[in-house]
Amino acid sequence: MIIGYARVSTLDQNEQLQTDALTKAGCGRLFVDHASGAKAHRPELDHLLDVIREGDTLIVWKLDRLGRSVQNLVDLMNLLQSRGVGFKSLTENMDTTTPGGVLIFNVFAAMAQFERDLIRERTSAGLQAARARGRKGGRPSKLSEKQRARIRELYRSRALTVQSIANQYQVARNTIYGIIRSTEGTDGIGALQTVEAGDR
Repeated sequence: MIIGYARVSTLDQNEQLQTDALTKAGCGRLFVDHASGAKAHRPELDHLLDVIREGDTLIVWKLDRLGRSVQNLVDLMNLLQSRGVGFKSLTENMDTTTPGGVLIFNVFAAMAQFERDLIRERTSAGLQAARARGRKGGRPSKLSEKQRARIRELYRSRALTVQSIANQYQVARNTIYGIIRSTEGTDGIGALQTVEAGDR
């Protein structure tokens, strides 16, 4: 079976251009999503991937209608290939059922890997430069060292539960546990959780 997939970004956009081209290309069944390409969840694409079978061919009007990024596109095409499903893009004249189409796909895959390697290198270089300046990576703490010390005091006093301390400082319980763990270890946390359970 030849299956077509179309996507438009909002409900206001008309998918007629894509569906007309897909129908002309011989698609016997069409799936259309009205969603941004940045959205991970596209229900019609998910449905399509559930029903498509070995020997079928998926056709799109343009590559960017299928993938949110080069890497996402490569991942989807790898999935299709593993299932024995052909893929065609009308605008780019790409067809993985032909040797030339397979070559183009391999170029895309290589580009995606190259992009990942560059991002990894830039991230690593940035972290190393930050460490050289005495800075640590990660999200800055919402709490000052003075506040963290006060949290430890409240914890040791057993005057308040972890939830009460978290509410007071407007942070999550996990944040409080992280502060406690850094000085008390996991045994202290276990003891406090036991006390809290007894209070209930």
